[in-house]
Amino acid sequence: MRKIPVYSHPAAGWPALISSTRKLMDYQTFLHGSVSVLKSNQPQGGFDCPGCAWPDHKSHKRIDVCENGIKVIASETMTKKADAQFFARHTITELQGWSGYELEHSGRLSEPFYYDAVQDRYVPISWEAAYQCIAEQLGQLDSPNEALFYTSGRVTNEPAFLYQLFVRCFGTNNLPDCSNMCHEPTSVMLGKQLGVGKATVMLEDFEQAKLILMFGQNPATNHPRMLEMLAHAHKQGCRVISINPMREQGLSKFRNPQKPTHMAAGQSDTMIDEVVQIQIGGDTALLTGIAKWLIENNKINTDFITTHTSGFEPLKQWLTEQSWTDIEQGCGIAQTEIIRLAKLVADSPATICTWGMGITQHVQGDDNVAMITNLLLLMAMIGIEGAGASPVRGHSNVQGDRTMGIHERPAQKLLDSLARVFKRSMPQAAGFDVVTGAKALIAGKLKIFMGMGGNYAVAAPDTSAIQQALTTTQLNIFVGIKLNETMLYPGANNVILPCLGRTERILTTKGEQFATIEDSMCQIVPTQGKLKPVSDTLKSEAKIIAELATHVLGADCSIPWLAMSEDFDLIRDYIAQAINGFDDFNQRIRTNERGFHLYHAARHRVWNTESGKAQFEVPQYPITYVAAQMEDAQGIDDENTKQNVTQKVWQLTSVRSHDQFNTMIFGFKDRYRQTNRRDVLFMHPDEISRLGWQKGDRVMVTRQRAKDRSAEPRVLGPLVLTEMDIASNAVAAYYPECNDLFDLDTHAPDSHIPAYKSTTVILERVNTSVQTAEAV
Repeated sequence: MRKIPVYSHPAAGWPALISSTRKLMDYQTFLHGSVSVLKSNQPQGGFDCPGCAWPDHKSHKRIDVCENGIKVIASETMTKKADAQFFARHTITELQGWSGYELEHSGRLSEPFYYDAVQDRYVPISWEAAYQCIAEQLGQLDSPNEALFYTSGRVTNEPAFLYQLFVRCFGTNNLPDCSNMCHEPTSVMLGKQLGVGKATVMLEDFEQAKLILMFGQNPATNHPRMLEMLAHAHKQGCRVISINPMREQGLSKFRNPQKPTHMAAGQSDTMIDEVVQIQIGGDTALLTGIAKWLIENNKINTDFITTHTSGFEPLKQWLTEQSWTDIEQGCGIAQTEIIRLAKLVADSPATICTWGMGITQHVQGDDNVAMITNLLLLMAMIGIEGAGASPVRGHSNVQGDRTMGIHERPAQKLLDSLARVFKRSMPQAAGFDVVTGAKALIAGKLKIFMGMGGNYAVAAPDTSAIQQALTTTQLNIFVGIKLNETMLYPGANNVILPCLGRTERILTTKGEQFATIEDSMCQIVPTQGKLKPVSDTLKSEAKIIAELATHVLGADCSIPWLAMSEDFDLIRDYIAQAINGFDDFNQRIRTNERGFHLYHAARHRVWNTESGKAQFEVPQYPITYVAAQMEDAQGIDDENTKQNVTQKVWQLTSVRSHDQFNTMIFGFKDRYRQTNRRDVLFMHPDEISRLGWQKGDRVMVTRQRAKDRSAEPRVLGPLVLTEMDIASNAVAAYYPECNDLFDLDTHAPDSHIPAYKSTTVILERVNTSVQTAEAV
């Protein structure tokens, strides 16, 4: 076995501080950004970091921010502007050739812009003229359903509530959001099984847990503040197991920047006990084996199952029918190892299952979440301290946006409540989500696209097709703080409306305003920026929505749009009337400096499900689904092998780098994976040797679905082959660069989550290797 290159330092520590400092300097915001860093996640007059949705610690630390958060703050607080002079220098055609990194560093959007096709440039436009253009185009639609209104998780609760209200008053539920691309299986299956599609744990539960099973997560890169809690739990005697195809080097040791003994004396804390390297897409199979052993050996909580659950017998029957041969083939883990894990589950009095997008972003993503929930229900691990379901959301307020009503398939209870409070009917038909909306856009069924934040075309599969479709619309509207690729494919009309960032002060005629967000564990916390806006022309998102609503909806003044945008307390009063759980919103958010926790019925073993009980669910896909897909693709490979013996079938997953947040590219250094470039393909060194290849080789990645061989194959590359401790038959490439390998038809059946984390590809070495230094 070849030695695998590893990152030799603990996570965080001095390298994180150095990297953060360099990033502040890179964005030319060292002083400006550093002031904001000190205000991040602080209880009094601070703002909630837009970097992730990990909860704030109750200890009120003076500095409560991570490396990833500092990079996001640096990006937002840069004073360089993408202003009229910038666009006078660069045509849209030129900017289409810029990388995500170059666009990210182009500067803050400073004023409204309109696309001038004659000049092929964005040119300044007044706010009033922009609103009139938008109102005119929306008014010309044959149906409100010809418009799509997308939302990013960076939008706080108050403008999110206004946005969904405006869109529904306009007449449609076409409200896709980034949940559709990240944790939709979590929302769908937890809602179906437990009655609420959110975490059943609070941060304090991690301090009492005895076993933490982490599925498909890389917290060192994506939510580093979680590392401290993992290290603390481990020190308290909790066993922590990472279940992941990749052995992430940032999960071995943690050097806490808050501890002088760590920074000065070089000490560090252990975070995990072991890594179980399943094959890509093997989570349901592994969980099936654990659950099968627990039931067959009578290690389950029968009293809880009898009293609180429904659907146990069908699940038991299905588990009985699954063979150990299929289970092993499905997850790549030996039966003896699965039984060992099952015994750990059986012996634990308090188990938390926590997961990220490595669980959700699969065709069988719904099944993955269902089986995690099944396991927790079998062991009665819902509704007790130190145990439960802990999905970790990636974007700061993606969960809060959904709570505020950003949903293409809203509950009837929400629509009835909005109708009651605002004295008007609400649209009843389900709207488009990200996948169906993108397909409708490509098919020419949508005439207007609006993005409230986000980078829709680049975040979604079929990026190139969506970008081309945007050029055929009558109008595209973008509300944001930075230029991104989606904005560079204009339709007949294109408008950019720049908004304030999370770190900036919202000052209205009613004084300084604060907003709120909801973290991954249902805590509602205040957020209040303090920096002077980078431009006097910027407006809050709430103000933009309110002014847009008054222009579009015309003489209808029964909803005090402008008054709400001036006084966020008024928005919260309406939220308290319309959204369950927000009674006395203004009082409660001010009573406790850390906000308040939304009532979660399942924590109290109250099940708001159709049956009135917690629901076991039988998986929809065979546990050997991934293996079957690879066998189908092998048939394609065999046809080509006669001509090229280096082609091989692999399972590919997308990953984010350490210098990245969602589609925002801060830089090219992935410290833990030890590469300085993004055009790479990660593979285990033993697999590289088995193929007769070598590190630095250039490889083409091709995807062609066996069921549709007439379709054009999707090709990515050449990518530079790079060593990584990843499961056999598995490779990884960076998101979003690999998005065109994924299509809008390959998704989970109920949640429609695109399969970013698991797709079958054929690899072909195309030429000699690049220089070693260039490769790593």
